[in-house]
Amino acid sequence: MRISLISAALVAALVGFGSTVALVLSAAAALGATPAQTASWLLAVSLAKALGSAALSYGTRMPVVLAWSTPGAALIAATSGTTMAQAVAAFALAGLLVILTGAIKPLGHLVAMIPDGVAAAMLAGVLLPFCLRGALTVEAAPVLILPMVAVFLAVRLVNPALAVLAALGLGLALAFATGAASLPALALPLPAFTFIAPEFDLAVLLGLGVPIYLVTMASQNLPGFAVLRAAGYEPPVRPALLVTGALSTLTAFVGAHMVNMAAITAAICLGDDVHPDRAQRWKVGLVYGGFWALLGLMAPLIITLLAALPPQVMVALVGLALLSPLMGALSGAFATPDQRFAATMTLVVTASGVSAFGIGAAFWGLLAGIAVQALERFKR
Repeated sequence: MRISLISAALVAALVGFGSTVALVLSAAAALGATPAQTASWLLAVSLAKALGSAALSYGTRMPVVLAWSTPGAALIAATSGTTMAQAVAAFALAGLLVILTGAIKPLGHLVAMIPDGVAAAMLAGVLLPFCLRGALTVEAAPVLILPMVAVFLAVRLVNPALAVLAALGLGLALAFATGAASLPALALPLPAFTFIAPEFDLAVLLGLGVPIYLVTMASQNLPGFAVLRAAGYEPPVRPALLVTGALSTLTAFVGAHMVNMAAITAAICLGDDVHPDRAQRWKVGLVYGGFWALLGLMAPLIITLLAALPPQVMVALVGLALLSPLMGALSGAFATPDQRFAATMTLVVTASGVSAFGIGAAFWGLLAGIAVQALERFKR
């Protein structure tokens, strides 16, 4: 076991956790999750990533690493009026749809028929409000937020993957140093799983479950497979979908949202500096899984520490973390000229937050974009 394998896995795990944990906590808060349910969520999703990464890497002899669904968490955080029990049913549905996509080829083809611009615009519409709210925090707490933004921009020039983690570290230091936050009593209790009985609500299943599945497939799994292919590996598409879908379905009942293929953090684990022998590089997945298991066990401590921060710091962190995904989504939304109007319609409807029949904006944005694109194709 080379030191380079351990260091790459540690950096990838810390970047994946530190850059978007604030978003996952925002998603839990939007659903009214209790502290025990939130700790169960973080524990379950972390262990799912640990087990999935280790199993897929060992079974395929490729460096396959998993991540939690960042756009899925953003979608959840944007919801209102949805309970944890209803969300659990939606999470389980999304996991089952991923399993079906891996098992039934026609379903995968059906998802692929959604125009790329429309799918990207739906994601952009979900992410945009978070970035705007992040910008507004400068008014309320300039002493805390402006230095965080400055560090984020400076570190991004050198290492974009560490930029949000650096901003988080500075935000913690400034909040406690200036007295904006008081250090809570820290303890390390072992987290426990909290079972949540699902409540099946058709509006939530359509407005939350289906969009989570779609954005996870389009924005996480497909780029994750592309990163593996770019590194010279043939992606294990079917096994990866079956494993991530099964893990997501099982952990849904203890509050966790989806796990999927990693893209940005995967790139950290795929370079020649990780291991000069490509045939041995798969071992990074085992180490990565071990670090994620440790992070999951530390969930109660992390939640206590982050909960002590001023709310503006957490909102700003979410906004900074989502800038890069927003840039990618906007680029994809308007890349194809004949899809731009449909993408614009999708973006506007999704970002508006409009809700009808209890179904959220992401579903209606996707539907509006597909309808506009179909009309334009019919005209042509």
